[in-house]
Amino acid sequence: MEGQRRRPTAPRAKKPAAKRATTEPKGTVAARSRAGNCVPQRGARSRRAECDGDSAEKPRAQAPRARSGRASVRTKDPQPSASGAAGDAEQPRVREPPPPTVAEVLKVAREVREPPPPTVPEAPEVARGVREPPPPTVPEAPEVARGPCGRRGARSTGQQRASRASRKEPETLDKKLKRVLGNLRLRRDEISVAAEVVNEVVKCLLKGMQTRDSEFKGVQPLNTGSYYEHVKISAPNEFDVMFKLEVPRIDLQEYHDTGAFYRVKFKRIPGGNPLRHFLEGEILSASKMLSRFREIIKKEVKKIEGIDVSVEKEKPGSPAVTLLIRNPEEISVDIILALESKGSWPQSTNEGLPIKNWLGTKVRTNLRREPFYLVPKNAKVGNDFQGKTWRLSFSHTEKYILSNHGIEKTCCESAGVKCCRKDCLKLMKYLLEQLKKEWQELDGFCSYHVKTAIFHMWTENPQDSHWDPKQLSTCFDEFLTFFVECLRTEKLMHYFIPKFNLFSQEEIDQKSKKFLLEKIEYERNNGFPIFDKF
Repeated sequence: MEGQRRRPTAPRAKKPAAKRATTEPKGTVAARSRAGNCVPQRGARSRRAECDGDSAEKPRAQAPRARSGRASVRTKDPQPSASGAAGDAEQPRVREPPPPTVAEVLKVAREVREPPPPTVPEAPEVARGVREPPPPTVPEAPEVARGPCGRRGARSTGQQRASRASRKEPETLDKKLKRVLGNLRLRRDEISVAAEVVNEVVKCLLKGMQTRDSEFKGVQPLNTGSYYEHVKISAPNEFDVMFKLEVPRIDLQEYHDTGAFYRVKFKRIPGGNPLRHFLEGEILSASKMLSRFREIIKKEVKKIEGIDVSVEKEKPGSPAVTLLIRNPEEISVDIILALESKGSWPQSTNEGLPIKNWLGTKVRTNLRREPFYLVPKNAKVGNDFQGKTWRLSFSHTEKYILSNHGIEKTCCESAGVKCCRKDCLKLMKYLLEQLKKEWQELDGFCSYHVKTAIFHMWTENPQDSHWDPKQLSTCFDEFLTFFVECLRTEKLMHYFIPKFNLFSQEEIDQKSKKFLLEKIEYERNNGFPIFDKF
């Protein structure tokens, strides 16, 4: 322990050397002075020799050390070698492992987790002042003082490393999720600029269609999609706008017992019905009507002045006409044609919208009295699409649920208690979005799958307290568990049409579902490294 106290500070090491000068040969003292007397090992061995009672052996013990590289000490020593059996007997001691006092110092350094004295850095400076390589046993002392990357140095500098770690603590999952949400939050100024441009384009299109003598003269806007549902992520660069067109007295024929796809017939077709041009027999063709809708939009877009906007190439099976606005940032706007029916909802929806124990029976009844919509999304038959079919859409109802998602009517309002329902939805949408950027095998998945899954989760756990923001990581993990189970069982039922499976083999192949499941599990088990990439 005495060696440990002397070792860090060079000035303390000089005092014992002066005290021993009365009993040691003068040459030995001078040799120690010139060597810097900076290493605690020499002091330890000198004391050990002194305890043996043979003062003549002290310079003898230093001589082998001088041979290991300190030529200046060897040549100026007045007694370079001692004759007799005493010197020969002492030689094996020089070749022994480091003295116990050094090991004791290292052991104490590992066990005592206190920062070294402020003067510790001076020890390496004194050693470097000699400008010669230190003896084989000396380097361990500076290593302990400097605390290298190795295990020993790291442990010997105990609290110094702990203090640095405290300044940079590892990020917990909850902190990471909140950081991601903060990055996904849209800036108000960006929203304002983007929304202003989009609204101007939509206004021009509506005006052109309503003044044109065409089949779409009666269209009206219906704002839907993630931006209007306040679950948009990353940037305000994608908007969905429905152009609804009321079609009274229609008759629906369910297509292949799907519950989601229908053929549309008119119960009575007066001579003035502008949609009669799109009939194939008695069936209203979705593909023909969408094609005409696209043609008119292209013509109206060319009339828009002051805004750089163009119509994107048609995507097979998509019910939307996609516009690209350069503002100068690119903004994508999906214009979706929707037939509005104010009649009773189709029979396939009778058991859907299971919100009785969540939002209440009265809310469900009122929502089902609202109109329903049909979009020109064709049913897929093998690799082709059935052009005559329309698909049910409940975008307006979904928008209401997302805005009024709590049992308490004031949930997430300015004066109400907050929840993390929408936060979980945003995180899952972002996770899927980032995975799709890396893997084309995931192109068949979309944000609607995530929205449907979260609706089921909210139904199973309707209490607002379950979605406490303090439990964000737990709630998100529960959501992932549910979504992964849907992928594993290949079953994600439509929220409004219980018999329509969004994860059926006809909708998404088994290989893609297995691939997504593996990617989600990898991210989940490794702390979501993908959240740090983008």
